[in-house]
Amino acid sequence: METAQQSAPQPPAETTVAPAKETTAPSPSIIRAPERPADTSGPNVIVIRDPSAIGQDLRVAHLPDRALLEQSEHGPLPVRADDGRRPFDVYARPWSGARGARVAIVIGGMALSQTGTQAAIAKLPPEITLAFAPQGNSIGRWMQAARREGHEILMQLPLEPFDYPRVNPGRDTLTTEASTEQNIDTLHNVLGRTTNYVGVMNYMGARFTAEETAFAPVMRDLGARGLLYLDDGSSARSLAGELAAKNRVPYAEGDTTIDQRRDRAAILEKLDELERTARARGFALGTGSAFDVTVETVASWVAEARKRGIEIVPVSALAADPEKR
Repeated sequence: METAQQSAPQPPAETTVAPAKETTAPSPSIIRAPERPADTSGPNVIVIRDPSAIGQDLRVAHLPDRALLEQSEHGPLPVRADDGRRPFDVYARPWSGARGARVAIVIGGMALSQTGTQAAIAKLPPEITLAFAPQGNSIGRWMQAARREGHEILMQLPLEPFDYPRVNPGRDTLTTEASTEQNIDTLHNVLGRTTNYVGVMNYMGARFTAEETAFAPVMRDLGARGLLYLDDGSSARSLAGELAAKNRVPYAEGDTTIDQRRDRAAILEKLDELERTARARGFALGTGSAFDVTVETVASWVAEARKRGIEIVPVSALAADPEKR
């Protein structure tokens, strides 16, 4: 059952806050980055880079790389560049590459509440990964704001839970009853909502992720596009890890949902649990939603955890990559 998802719902959408609503399935806000002129004057140079430094320059992190986009009826969709670069590589936030205790935290439900989204971007450290709900408003604008602040971002993918539609992830839910073509079309509608994300994460989905016939084509599409898949760890029956490995999809899995109880003490207990896991195993990954209490608690905990030697990293830093960056 989707107990974790039901006990930690996403922030409710707001309808009275300033940003204008998008009335139809809008194209995301795209800023055209100037092309760099090719330098053919000098000899060929081999540049050796620290693998931990892979990622977009934070000064232009809000700008989409045109080589990683294809135009579609759903808006610009992420693709692998002709030179092999993936959105997972280009839009990843750099980190130290050190082997100490690492914790990644992903905060979802972004763009549902305009005030909550603004607060999360302003208050959370840039190492915190932010996940955008496709049902949100002004996603393109909020993406740019988050990327300017240095956050790595994901898109949340609504997937069919058990007891659907009584338990309903919302618009653009991929279901086991839909045809492969319908699910891929819905997937592309979600992916086309904005740009500059490293991958997707499930929102609910215990039934969908347990059905290989429905789930495998989605993973194939994500792998072909060079996107990460994050499983929040809420369903023991999920086939996500197995299908990710088969389809060249960088994969990460959550250890716990930090705000099933929206209480500061309970959230701190979950964050401390992540720290213990990271010290024992080397890394840990927690997920939560952009509630005020979650944002405030995570921000204060991160400041103290750093003093104890914990490195806060983006989700891409913990992903198992079949292509071995």
